[in-house]
Amino acid sequence: MTEDADRRAIHETVLRYCRAVDRLDLPAVRAVYAEDGVDHHTGFSGPADAYVAWLAELLPRLDGTMHLVGNHLCELYGDRALAETYGTAVHWGTPGDDPARNFTSGFRYVDEFVRTPEGWRIQERFAVREWTRSDAGRLRAPEGDGPRGRRGPDDPLAVLRRRIEGN
Repeated sequence: MTEDADRRAIHETVLRYCRAVDRLDLPAVRAVYAEDGVDHHTGFSGPADAYVAWLAELLPRLDGTMHLVGNHLCELYGDRALAETYGTAVHWGTPGDDPARNFTSGFRYVDEFVRTPEGWRIQERFAVREWTRSDAGRLRAPEGDGPRGRRGPDDPLAVLRRRIEGN
């Protein structure tokens, strides 16, 4: 692989993680970590398997999340890499006035990546929380009918994927 291809693969792994969390696709969350991967989040620190189990308890309490990533830098060291990705994560839930379920945070993913036979995987992640703001009581109802994001097989992405794949 070229350096550009490695950087692109690492960035796409970060993006796959964000999509997997937002769509509550826990097997896809696990798939971005190395077999012995480790995660450090606010409220959690430990092996990737335990992290996914923690998410399985935490995320269903929320109605949804949306992770938006911005700046991404990657330093390559052969079969290892260091990546830093800035982002914003929006969380919403019921009741809408509960600040523990309705907040936005600014973060940085500081990741050690390792090249595995399956591709680049997160060996260790530090999800650094830079700031948090309460969004309690600020969520508005949709202005009208239209597509809505869903967790599971009825999400527009899953529907289109099945159509394209012919399933």
